[in-house]
Amino acid sequence: MADAPADATPKTISRAEAREMVEAGAQLVDVRAEHEWETGHLPGATHIPLAELSARVEEIDKDRPVIFYCRGGNRSSMATTALAEAGYDAVKLSEGAVGWEEEGLPFEPEGGYVAESGEAAAVLEARKRAS
Repeated sequence: MADAPADATPKTISRAEAREMVEAGAQLVDVRAEHEWETGHLPGATHIPLAELSARVEEIDKDRPVIFYCRGGNRSSMATTALAEAGYDAVKLSEGAVGWEEEGLPFEPEGGYVAESGEAAAVLEARKRAS
C-alpha cells in the first residue's frame, strides 16, 4: 500500500472482503475497549485497544495485511490511518462490529454481542457480569 497523505480517508472493506482476507492470512485487530472485547468480538481477532496501539504495534506483522475494527468505525479509522502511514497494508472493516452483528455473523464467546462504548457502558457491563 502506498504512503497515504495525512488527511487521507482510510481504505474500507466490506464484511465479505474481510472474511476473504482473513481466510487468506490477514490479521484482524479489535481496537475497542476491554469491556467491549469481553462482551463479544469477531472470531480470530486480536485485542489491542486503540490507546495501546503505539506501544503494542510490534504485535502486528508488517508483512501481512491487517484489518482493524471497532464498534462503528471511528477508532478503527484512526488505527488504519496511523498504520498505513507507517507502511502497513492496513484497512478498516466497514460498519465495524455493529455491521457484523447486524448481518448475523458469529461472535466469540458464543452468545457475544456488541457492547456500548464509553466509561458509563463499562460500568454497566461490569455490574451485569457481577449480578
